[in-house]
Amino acid sequence: MIDSSSSVARTVEPQLTEALTTWLPAQRWFGAKGSTVNSVRIVAREVLRDEPHFAAEHLLVEVQLTQDAAVVTQTYQVPLGFRTELTDELRPWVLPVVGEVAVFDGLRDPEIIGLYGDAFADETGAGSIEFKVVDGSSVPSGLRGRVLGAEQSNTSVILGDQLLLKLFRQIPPGISPDVELHRALAQAGSVNVAPLRGWLEAEVGGERTTLGMIQDFAANSAEGWTAALASVREVFDSPETAVEDLPGDFAPDAHRIGAAVAQVHHDLASVMGTVERPVESTAVEEILARISGVARVVPDIARYIPAATTLISRAEASNSTSVQRIHGDLHLGQVLGTPERWLLIDFEGEPAKTLAERKQMDSALRDVAGMLRSFDYAANHLLVDAPEDPSVRERADRWAARSIAAFFEGYASVAGHDPRDEADLLRAYELDKAVYEVLYEARNRPTWLSLPMRAVARLVS
Repeated sequence: MIDSSSSVARTVEPQLTEALTTWLPAQRWFGAKGSTVNSVRIVAREVLRDEPHFAAEHLLVEVQLTQDAAVVTQTYQVPLGFRTELTDELRPWVLPVVGEVAVFDGLRDPEIIGLYGDAFADETGAGSIEFKVVDGSSVPSGLRGRVLGAEQSNTSVILGDQLLLKLFRQIPPGISPDVELHRALAQAGSVNVAPLRGWLEAEVGGERTTLGMIQDFAANSAEGWTAALASVREVFDSPETAVEDLPGDFAPDAHRIGAAVAQVHHDLASVMGTVERPVESTAVEEILARISGVARVVPDIARYIPAATTLISRAEASNSTSVQRIHGDLHLGQVLGTPERWLLIDFEGEPAKTLAERKQMDSALRDVAGMLRSFDYAANHLLVDAPEDPSVRERADRWAARSIAAFFEGYASVAGHDPRDEADLLRAYELDKAVYEVLYEARNRPTWLSLPMRAVARLVS
């Protein structure tokens, strides 16, 4: 273990690794749920603050796991706080360490969050961790912080209601596509992303590796998923009113989202280029293998393999398609509506893929397909546990169809072409996403399984 701990932290030194072994798998952002943790090793430990009754440290922790009978190693970053006196707000985030010093998740402490902002302001760094600021930009000092929303594969915090700091929890060696693509979009002058201010990096596994990033905070914004659900609830609560006549009709927003997605695709292509390649060399040929793999978990999906084969054969007959760098994990939760425009966020790519896979060029249709699946989820997920009612289902389908049509029209208004012109290839990508959802729901939310299974049946029909 790296011994560069603060003086306060040394009082719990013998227990810390054991506590992390228990605490890490219970976190929402831990990327190996259901795996067996074999060992935990602290590989880097940088002190951000060291005072008699308070300390803050930034740890890199290597976790060895047994996953599907294979032994794998994952690296996580764990900001920690150490206090001799603990506030009630911090108590839910304490690690299981016994002693006079409480150890807790540092990103739940406004004072510790502020230390990261000050490090960007001064560009001082902390040991092996470098705080880099974009040329021509700056970060003000003295900003206090708070956690933003629910954690997923990262933790985002707000600094002074001005800046968003996002720390990636699991960190594969290499430069994050989130930083890479934000820098490219800044070069293109894109207005559909929040400007990047800087990023953190350190050496991990012998490579310069992105630990996090800081950018402007989109104040007064609404997440696309939240806005869509509010619209769908209004559809269900007003059964006598046509969907298009409701005050919360989502079609205008869907049109603007489509335009924003197309603009970002255009901006990425202008900086990072495009390539024409045969359709059969794209990922569509992998879909059948994916269905076969999912069938081992959800046997009922195997009956769709013949129809899926026909669909993929039609898609492969499309000859060639243009590929480029894309978002890679696009859905309604990855778009923010501001008073001026819609923004795309979180360009990390699909978490289940390797960093190399997330950086590969792909068809922009994959992003479009992700949005189509998200509209379908928004329309139907409130019906998962409800008794089947054909009239309600019809209204849900009407909302989805109307929103999707508006999204296509918005996309075409900027791109100059309509994704529906490549219908078979688009449907193949949408099927691929739905099959992924079948496996996810089977493992995590079995009561939701009917939602993606219904989509698979529709897509191959």
